[in-house]
Amino acid sequence: MSDTSPPPAAPDASTDPAPSATRDIADVAAVEVITTAAVHLMSAAAVKCGLSEDTADGSGADYLDLDEARKLITALAALVTASAPDIGNQHARSLRDGLRSLQLAFREASPFPDAPGEGPGEKFTGYVS
Repeated sequence: MSDTSPPPAAPDASTDPAPSATRDIADVAAVEVITTAAVHLMSAAAVKCGLSEDTADGSGADYLDLDEARKLITALAALVTASAPDIGNQHARSLRDGLRSLQLAFREASPFPDAPGEGPGEKFTGYVS
């Protein structure tokens, strides 16, 4: 018995979300995309540093994972450092402040502090004290 059903129809512009998504992202300024990505990295790093709020389900410290936090903070430092000249001082300053706070929180949470200049992201930012 052979299958005589017609092949599935290709999506058209009215049902395919890709053209709409492309138009939507085209309307977003680069500075907004960069700062949004940085905020996501900051939020994830804060949770991994054990800084999330305590809830009925558990303590913020339950989410402490310094290996993951190091990766996120380093990625954030690279993004902020590389994009600062293009996004302007107004945006870069607040991102740098958040980054510095995370670097200090990481150091405080770490049972074995890194040597100066070896902390997460410090190869991009220099030693944070």
